[in-house]
Amino acid sequence: MGRKGSPRSPQAEGGSRAASPPSPLWALPEELLLLICSYLDAQALGRLAQVCRRLRFLSGRDLLWRRIARGCLNSGFTQLGTDLAAGIPVKERVKVSQNWRHGRCRRETVLKWKCNLMPWMELDGEYLYLSQAENIQAYPICPEGTGLQRHPQAIFSGHQEDVCRFVLVNSHIVSGGGDGSIVLHKIHGSYSVKFSAHEQEVNCVDFQGGLIVSGSRDRTAKVWSLSAGRVGQCLHTVQTEDRVWSIAISPLLSSFVTGTACCGHTSPLRIWDLESGQLLTCLGTDFHRGAGVLDVFYETPSLLLSCGYDTYIRYWDIRTSTRKCVQEWEEPHDSALYCIRSDKNHMIASGSSYYGVVRLWDKRQTQCLQSFHLSSPTSSPVYCLRFSTTHLYAALASALHVLDFTAP
Repeated sequence: MGRKGSPRSPQAEGGSRAASPPSPLWALPEELLLLICSYLDAQALGRLAQVCRRLRFLSGRDLLWRRIARGCLNSGFTQLGTDLAAGIPVKERVKVSQNWRHGRCRRETVLKWKCNLMPWMELDGEYLYLSQAENIQAYPICPEGTGLQRHPQAIFSGHQEDVCRFVLVNSHIVSGGGDGSIVLHKIHGSYSVKFSAHEQEVNCVDFQGGLIVSGSRDRTAKVWSLSAGRVGQCLHTVQTEDRVWSIAISPLLSSFVTGTACCGHTSPLRIWDLESGQLLTCLGTDFHRGAGVLDVFYETPSLLLSCGYDTYIRYWDIRTSTRKCVQEWEEPHDSALYCIRSDKNHMIASGSSYYGVVRLWDKRQTQCLQSFHLSSPTSSPVYCLRFSTTHLYAALASALHVLDFTAP
């Protein structure tokens, strides 16, 4: 008897297999396919990408991931939908965003210096600008964000004492120093201007629309012109009656906000008219003596973040109320907050006064999302922090630390 078995198909006997008919799915226009896929979440899109090459390509389109990314932390999209990280695939940003949410990162100390300083920094594409004593140094960021080159490519000088703070706007560096002066540098060139600004150290500066605003320990805030023929001319002097620790110009270029030491009986957070120098409004009514505001950050012309000695992050919406903030978050260990930054959407990063603590916050939650202790065993404040969609840089008294969220 012969062995029993399943009958072989004619195609198999002929040594070839007939091609399977094309899926009706591919008869649909691409616009309709994208519409169908737009109802899928991140997990479903990931599974769809494993079906075939064509669906892998389709499911990776930025159009599909944009909606998902706008709900993620630090994905490069603002509240209004502006893409701040164009050129990086949105799908990749969503993947890295999960590392931010869960605190998965690789830590590295990229720079150290011998004496304790109060550094400030700014990020600008391929460079990180860091103040060290009286100089500002430009360090190239290594390809793919793998770290910093150890030696600066450019050094900007001009102050006789330490740089307190500086801003980087439109290829110009504007810095305020302990010598009471303001220095303007053009990054791509040798042009620089220095002028005496205050009787004491310039604690903070901002620069927008051809105007500089500065705040000082001498209890004044000043508005300076940079127009042709009037460079370094003081337009207004505002008597704040208190030391000015932080300052920022509104994105509408119509006003500026000052954060003061709160040693008197006035609000430490006040908004002034940029054209006339007159007081427009005070933010908040319930403040305690000594609850100075150390950093302020405009997200939009009407949304403002502040932090300082009273251990709170406060979120102000000038459209609704100037008497009370719309949200606030308390530092868990009752530490002063030296610096603050946001992705202009859901995430806030803050730097504390003890043990180099960096915290990440989700505005949609009341508690801190993640904490990173960067200073051990000695304690140091986080004087400044900046971040991109992939890396966070924190400047402490004697070192610069980087958290790489692409390589947990």
